[in-house]
Amino acid sequence: MIKVQHVSYQYGEQKVLHDLSFTVRSGEFFGILGPNGSGKTTLLKLLSRELPLQEGTILLEGKQIERYTPKQFARLVAVLPQHADVSFGYAVQEMVELGRYAHQSSLFPRWTKEDEQAVEQALRSVSLYEKKNEPLEHLSGGERQRASLARALAQEPRVLLLDEPTNHMDLAQQLKLLDLLKKRVREKQLTVVAIFHDLNLAALYCDRILLLREGKVASIGNPHDLLEEETLQEVFQTPLKRQEHPLVPKALVTLMPTQEEMKNEKEKWAVSASDEMIVIQTVQPFKALSSALVGAGFRWATTFVNRYVPLDYHCDEAEKEMREYLQRHQFDEQWTIGMMTAVQLEDAAYVSLADESFRLLTVVTAGVGNAVDSANAWRRDDVLFAPGTINIVVLLDAHLSEAAYVQAMMTATEAKVKALYDEAVFDPKTNTMATGTSTDSLVIAASQQNEYCEYAGTITPLGKMIGRAVYEATREALKRYRKRKERS
Repeated sequence: MIKVQHVSYQYGEQKVLHDLSFTVRSGEFFGILGPNGSGKTTLLKLLSRELPLQEGTILLEGKQIERYTPKQFARLVAVLPQHADVSFGYAVQEMVELGRYAHQSSLFPRWTKEDEQAVEQALRSVSLYEKKNEPLEHLSGGERQRASLARALAQEPRVLLLDEPTNHMDLAQQLKLLDLLKKRVREKQLTVVAIFHDLNLAALYCDRILLLREGKVASIGNPHDLLEEETLQEVFQTPLKRQEHPLVPKALVTLMPTQEEMKNEKEKWAVSASDEMIVIQTVQPFKALSSALVGAGFRWATTFVNRYVPLDYHCDEAEKEMREYLQRHQFDEQWTIGMMTAVQLEDAAYVSLADESFRLLTVVTAGVGNAVDSANAWRRDDVLFAPGTINIVVLLDAHLSEAAYVQAMMTATEAKVKALYDEAVFDPKTNTMATGTSTDSLVIAASQQNEYCEYAGTITPLGKMIGRAVYEATREALKRYRKRKERS
């Protein structure tokens, strides 16, 4: 659809684009990204013919863009600039109707049914049909941007050029607009070329991305492959972290604060315990990966609650009830990880370890009334909910990679299994060695400061510390649990 060949451009003595060459395919959502001053807007102005070419060639459907008449070009290409020129005094619909100029074939415009349908469809697509008779000056900034987009869509172009299309829009409007554009790309083979500042929006919606740095092509390709930390840091000269989107195979990019901006208190956590709950509070948020009842998965947390419930506790909506419990006790649910146990909290075991690199706190409550051998659970025809849970919390003053979080959970689980083996805990149904209980919870939480740990497997320095702490705490908790059971 579009072919850019050896294009350069300069303002006076300042060269802003250097020998750019790339193609945009028909029916493609193509994103242009780069820091301020990298030449993004200048490139878009050359594509839209707002600026004349100085060096190189731009082909549109195989023809040099300067050889199209203005009306021919307008039938093929529509433009939505970053700051849309809104003509006050116009009603919304009147402005959108201007997009049909390219389709008028005579000196005196003749309005047709096709024109009317195109305008109505464009207004509805940007959710402004109900405001079609309102003056433009009565609209918000985001609504004016959508009205300008409607004018471009009413033009029914083959190519749509957009400079920060979500400018002035709230999150809901951004997603709705980009969903609309993506649908047009997919269903009508519209070719979209858009400048983005938001890396994550570009990653979600673009088929390919062009990264510009200082007017040169830094990289071009699929967003998932292109948005790598090393490439992005080189282009934007900013510490960035790439992660995976939780729902779709797309990249997520986050800014990283400098170490000077991150607190480094000596005491990272404090523990309080009663008959009702064990509470660990951290001085600053810890990034946690957990299987807890409240706060499962990855989240940042400052409070870790292990709540005692009686043996006869039963609730069809345990998570909802736990959230209400946390709220009653003035815990901020958004920053809290919550677990339940039927084990008396006086049986809890605490292990603290430290060396020159890491500090660690492990808290374990262990009851094994519903002990299960995971390797033989398939032989059981019951669903056992007898009281008994092993809850493990591991807090680390360290900086973990995502791989290290998963490996830390594996290491902690292996240590727990070994503790059960050495304490001769059996699955009562299969009479084989138990590996846990049916309702175990595990939390790995790290300050994300100090020593960086790419790995936390069993033989790594951090893994050794986790394995030892979990093993010792689990055995001690089991011994306390059994002694109390024997006394009762």
